[in-house]
Amino acid sequence: MNTTVDVPRGLAGVVVTETELGDVRGREGFYHYRQYSAVELAESRTFEDVWHLMVRGTLPADSAERAAFATEIAPLRRLPAEVCDALPALARATALSGPLAGLRTALSLLGASAGFRPVYDLAPERRAADALTACAAVPTLLTALHRLGQGLEPVDPREDLPYAANYLYMLTGQEPDPVKARAVEQYLISTIDHGFNASTFTARVIASTGADVAACLTGAIGALSGPLHGGAPSRALDTLDAIGTADQIDAWIRDRVLSGDRIMGFGHPVYRTEDPRSRMLRDIARRFGGPLVDFAVEVERHVEAILAELKPGRELHTNVEFYAGVVMELCGLPREMFTPTFCAARVVGWSANILEQAADSKIIRPAARYTGPTPPQPVPALR
Repeated sequence: MNTTVDVPRGLAGVVVTETELGDVRGREGFYHYRQYSAVELAESRTFEDVWHLMVRGTLPADSAERAAFATEIAPLRRLPAEVCDALPALARATALSGPLAGLRTALSLLGASAGFRPVYDLAPERRAADALTACAAVPTLLTALHRLGQGLEPVDPREDLPYAANYLYMLTGQEPDPVKARAVEQYLISTIDHGFNASTFTARVIASTGADVAACLTGAIGALSGPLHGGAPSRALDTLDAIGTADQIDAWIRDRVLSGDRIMGFGHPVYRTEDPRSRMLRDIARRFGGPLVDFAVEVERHVEAILAELKPGRELHTNVEFYAGVVMELCGLPREMFTPTFCAARVVGWSANILEQAADSKIIRPAARYTGPTPPQPVPALR
């Protein structure tokens, strides 16, 4: 009996599971982590608080609970010796492809070194411990691979610094300015989770097979690396560079739109209004001020007007990548680390989804509609 059901291309709008982790309401321009506005969390809470919310189900109730979680995860930033020993060779091997490519291999090695076992075989407490270990190690791996690729020695993590500040410290070797560290922290919080995007879905598909946490996260990183997913922040900033000056905005944008090219940093597959992450990051950028911010705001204004004229009814606005690139540039992050920085946040959302999926032993196994030559055809004899 044929039980297949036709669905929209790319599974657009298809509900594939139930989740308690959050949702994106594209027509409202709103998304949330569990029951809380993600933007409000970014404006009022720490990264560790939201990490606790995603994997433990609640926000820390008081400073003691917050401190206990920070004390639990901070030591996990340090890498096993065998992983540290492998990083220089891995950085050389991925010199042309960058830290995100290196992370896929490094995270697999970490999982093997730490003895991660299939989530199918583990109790919930052990799955959660593996997820915390992997998440805490990702910033250390990324920054070490980046620095080694630049001919620099990795910087050991500090347990006394919060997640975002420690990330910047390991990246630069200097304790970061608190204002910049907070701006990066708010960006990281805003990108922890965002519905059933491609990388989150990938992580859950792998988790549904019962594979170990590192395998699930490695697959998600592969999905994130695509330029149509997490690979756009630096490309959006490249757009500003290509335009150059305010008097070139209209001509440059019109030429690209009429040629059918995509304008990186604009449009989103879910939002039909302004991306709330973009709105928050624009406000953060404006607090810094300066020529780059002024130019970005001017480009946004012109692009939205031109898109409204040439693509009426499409509701194309800036997405998170546009102002994320501006904020990261202002905070001193190199462009090749924009997408890895996104990954340093999203790994927490992936891990929460992996844990939720692991609680359901049903494997995700959709069908495909065959469109090739009519079978069965006779197998031709070899001439």
